Amino acid sequence: MRFEEVLDEVGGFHRFQFVILHILSIPRVILPLNFLLHNFISAVPPHHCALPHLDDRYADHTPQPQLLPHDPDGALSSCRQFPELENFNSSGTGSNGSVPCQYGWTYDRRIFNSTTATEWDLVCDSKHLNQALATFFFMGVMMGAVLFGYLADRFGRKPMLLVSFVSSCVLGVAIAFSSSFLMFAICRTLSGVALTGMSITTLALSIEWTGIKHRTFSGTILSLGWSVGNMLLALLAYLLRDWRHLMLAVTAPCILAIATWWWVPESARWLLVNGRVEEAQRVLQQCAKMNGKTSKLDKETLLKVTINEEPSKDHSYLDLVKTPKLRKISLCSGIVWFAVAFTYYGISFNISGFGLNAYLTQFIYGAIEVPAKVGTYFLLDRIGRRNGQAWSLILCGMLIGANTAIPSGYSGVRTGVAVCGKGFSEAAFTIAFLYTAELFPTVIRQCGLGYTSFMGRLGGSLAPLLIMLDDVWISAPSLVFSIAAVISGCVAFLLPETLRVRLPETIQDVEEGRHTMAEVEMSEMNPNLLVSREEEN
Repeated sequence: MRFEEVLDEVGGFHRFQFVILHILSIPRVILPLNFLLHNFISAVPPHHCALPHLDDRYADHTPQPQLLPHDPDGALSSCRQFPELENFNSSGTGSNGSVPCQYGWTYDRRIFNSTTATEWDLVCDSKHLNQALATFFFMGVMMGAVLFGYLADRFGRKPMLLVSFVSSCVLGVAIAFSSSFLMFAICRTLSGVALTGMSITTLALSIEWTGIKHRTFSGTILSLGWSVGNMLLALLAYLLRDWRHLMLAVTAPCILAIATWWWVPESARWLLVNGRVEEAQRVLQQCAKMNGKTSKLDKETLLKVTINEEPSKDHSYLDLVKTPKLRKISLCSGIVWFAVAFTYYGISFNISGFGLNAYLTQFIYGAIEVPAKVGTYFLLDRIGRRNGQAWSLILCGMLIGANTAIPSGYSGVRTGVAVCGKGFSEAAFTIAFLYTAELFPTVIRQCGLGYTSFMGRLGGSLAPLLIMLDDVWISAPSLVFSIAAVISGCVAFLLPETLRVRLPETIQDVEEGRHTMAEVEMSEMNPNLLVSREEEN
């Protein structure tokens, strides 16, 4: 007896599953509030060298041109000043007699009242420290992916979800009250560790409580929570221009997540895989009751659902590479995840490069994700996961590359192309979450998600560093993002198709193909996918 048959016995996809999806949507909203927060709390407003004896005269932050030197492009310098305003030819390190700012900086606070850049003067020679804050955060996310991936497979999905909620809340408050750059960087890194638990655990719970027919719907609903959080971030950042206030605002929803955690059930699939039949029976009875069904599942019946491996066997990340098919899946999915996150955050962190208001660009980036995800929902069951993953990456890469050829004067056209590229990058991310959960078996699903999330966050941590290459060549970051997306899209074609296939429970299921549906049912739904699967085998 397969677990999908157990789900049908307790009501299939009904009220119980809808309640789970709504509860798990809360952490999905929280994630973009923190993952994309760098755009606002670490924004760098226009600035110039502070001129103490003239600050009162030029309170509008627009000093007269003769007071500051010009950069080679003709703009007023943000990082240099004349040592003596009465003598423009006085000695200094610059060829025009200018020197680095001697009294700090004056910032234009009309758009951003306070950011980490203005708080600790992370500009000019120290600007790399400000950009590195995003990298520190994603390094924490990388560590969290490995940590929570293992712990959730070892101790269960629900306990690790609570650990993530509580630690994210505490660390968010600590960040808001950081008194130094070092404290901020450490707390922000640890926050990345904690938030990852929300990301991979909510995904596993939603997929494991959903049958074959509704997995695409379930994954799409959860991913829409990210889009809502994306747009909400633009609104909160617009209303709260002080980075400390904004930090507290994006942390507040964690309290709601903690309150609703009590209604989140443990994964019955995970309980059965680990031999905890009585607990699984209790949760399944709750599911049946809420769905208006009378459960006839007794312990003897559920024992037949348990896998043919020893429940006590400890699995680890090494199981991802011990067998040939899983090794291939792990390698290819890791490459795909690296590029998905690499390109997504490469686009998302560039909200000021198209001549539009940063808040408006952030909102547009979030809004375009909604039709992208809805379109993904309707297309995935027609073209399959593999084709969807591959072509969304390839088209995203092509659009990013095309944007480099458009002159900077056509800001509207460049923004339009960037928004379309953002839509395809979000589609790639949405598919990656669902696809990955379907590729790995239950016994090591969280390890698989932890590994792929690690690869994705590695890409996310490198994206803000790569953006700094625009100081060398303005098109360099975009071209690298474009090439990475296209190559990884081609790699995605090497992965097996999982459309309308039962979730694998054991490693043997993956290696022997025991989770594949009957060929007759598959051919009725999509003959082309059946042919491609026969070719793989």
